[in-house]
Order: sequence, then C-alpha cells, then structure tokens
Amino acid sequence: MTTQATKQLETFDNPRVDRDYTIHISVPEFTCLCPKTGQPDFAVIEIAYVPHLRCVELKSLKLYIWSYRNEGAFHEAVTNRILDDLVQACDPHFMRITAKFNVRGGVYTNVVAEHRNAAWAPPAPVTLP
Repeated sequence: MTTQATKQLETFDNPRVDRDYTIHISVPEFTCLCPKTGQPDFAVIEIAYVPHLRCVELKSLKLYIWSYRNEGAFHEAVTNRILDDLVQACDPHFMRITAKFNVRGGVYTNVVAEHRNAAWAPPAPVTLP
C-alpha cells in the first residue's frame, strides 16, 4: 500500500468520452508552508473539470496534494502549479482550480486559475422553465 507523498498523478480512461460532464473534487486539507516565514498555510482546493480522454485517479491526487505539505509556496504559484500538473496529466477540455486559503496575517486569499482546450467548445447552457 503506497502511503508516501508523490508528485506522480495517475489517470484512467474517461468512461464517457462521448459526453461532456463535469467532475467536482474538493480537497479540504491542503497544506503548504509560507515561503517567507515557514509557517503552515491551510487551504481548501476545489477542482472542477470537463474530462477529455483521461480522468485523474483520486488516490494519486491525494498523495500529490500531500506532497506540498513541507514545501514553501506562494498561494498564486502553488495554485497555478497544481493546475499545470493536472492539465499535463489528464489533458481535460476545461479545468478550474480554486484555492481558498485560510487567514494569514488577517488576510484571506482566494486564487482561481483556469485552462481551456482551444479545440473544445462548451455546450450551450440549458435554461429550464
């Protein structure tokens, strides 16, 4: 049983490549270190994506997120790195990472980063009566 943090993200085949659908993942226990003070930063990482051919495997995502625990990172940099790594691993049609960091020095930080495959067009919204 692997219980070591790793930057290796695993994927699996999208079971419905013929359909656009959204996967929402919430990671409420993200931690990294402040690069200035070394104190821990805590955040909720929310991932929303429309898969193309591959989906991210959740255990590998957990171990990937865990790998940041002892790394110093600015909020903006770590959010964008997570997006880049996930896009590289599963090449989604669309992905949004929202990082909601807990208070540090009286300031809350929310960072939102997005990726959109240029060849993909989202379906038209449906308005129900």
